[in-house]
Amino acid sequence: MQFFKDLNLSAFTAGFVAVLVGFTSSVAIVFQAAQAFHATPAQITSWMWALGLGMGLCSAIPSLWLKKPVMVAWSTPGAAVLATAGLAGGFSMAEAVGAFMVSAALILLFGVTGWFEKVMNRIPVAIASALLAGVLARFGMDAFAAARTALPLVLLMLALYLLARRLAPRYAVVLTLLGAIVYVAARGQMAWAEVTFSLARPVFVAPRFTLAAAVSLAVPLFVVTMASQNLPGVAVIRAAGYGPEQAGGGIPVSRIITLTGVATLLLAPFGAFALNLSAITAAICMGREAHEDRDKRYTAAVSCGVIYAVIGIFGAAVTGLLTAFPRELVVAIAGLALLGTIGGGLAAAVRDESHREAAIITFLVTLSGVVIAGVGSAFWGVVAGALALFVQQYGQPRRAPLPPPDSTSTASGPLKNP
Repeated sequence: MQFFKDLNLSAFTAGFVAVLVGFTSSVAIVFQAAQAFHATPAQITSWMWALGLGMGLCSAIPSLWLKKPVMVAWSTPGAAVLATAGLAGGFSMAEAVGAFMVSAALILLFGVTGWFEKVMNRIPVAIASALLAGVLARFGMDAFAAARTALPLVLLMLALYLLARRLAPRYAVVLTLLGAIVYVAARGQMAWAEVTFSLARPVFVAPRFTLAAAVSLAVPLFVVTMASQNLPGVAVIRAAGYGPEQAGGGIPVSRIITLTGVATLLLAPFGAFALNLSAITAAICMGREAHEDRDKRYTAAVSCGVIYAVIGIFGAAVTGLLTAFPRELVVAIAGLALLGTIGGGLAAAVRDESHREAAIITFLVTLSGVVIAGVGSAFWGVVAGALALFVQQYGQPRRAPLPPPDSTSTASGPLKNP
């Protein structure tokens, strides 16, 4: 099979790191969201089953079919919205499931009609690149901020990474991760008590549709998923050179968004509250660190999808294993793995002088983490940058766009103009 010929150790490691970062950074928020609707332990495990299978199948199957790295994740800001609104509104699990399905139907509508992709097509490359850099930069800062509580570990990982980049750049992230695991295991810092082995069992909850749940849960869930997840997700796809407008065809964004809407509709009664394009974990699997050959980076996304599916099947067991890693290790490996992508995004953002100031505003607003009306900073960063660009250039004669860089778009090199 061609997949196994294309797969290498660095691609599989990129997929594993993506899962590690995705789960450990936000699984607690998902648990809180489930508990806000008075979920039983069996229902919480069912949520892991539904989300794991949904993310796994929606990542692995399109990636294998298209030979492009398609990455789907759960909506972390969506889970945060649910955790807050669920407690405030006193909604039942049945009402929550109904809201999940309403939100999924809206996402499906925007995917089928192509409305979301049309909006993205009008965002200049500098703004999109600044958005990408702003979303990822927080992870880069967190990697070094972890030194406050685990200085030896962070210094060791930084040293391993720099040394590996010099001697074996393809396996820099692999070697850094292995060295960090050996270090924390030797110091007894792995929380093995969190690991329990059991198969997950899906628990069906019949939906109940109410206007209150639609307004308080479904609409905010839809808005934050599209603005804070799908928006930067498309930015990552285009910055990595896999946009639908790329020569030879790229990732069909509207079709993938449609797929996430369908998958959420089907799995919502079991706990899949929102599936969407990934941003952070996608950047890990779409960069040069995943595979030197950009045409083979789909193997990293497939690996990630398979691991997600395994997590879904084994539920609490694999979730416990992933959360056994110290938090500092997780944030440090994420930041180091994203260094190249952050640099590439910043380089593309400031390349065109006429868009530079608007791009910097986009970057800073996105990086700020500001939340207004329940909508995250990724959306407001684009709004701020677009307004700045409008004020500066409205009525001015248009300049010819700069030609795209000659080199292939990679996570650690120049980015093609999407």
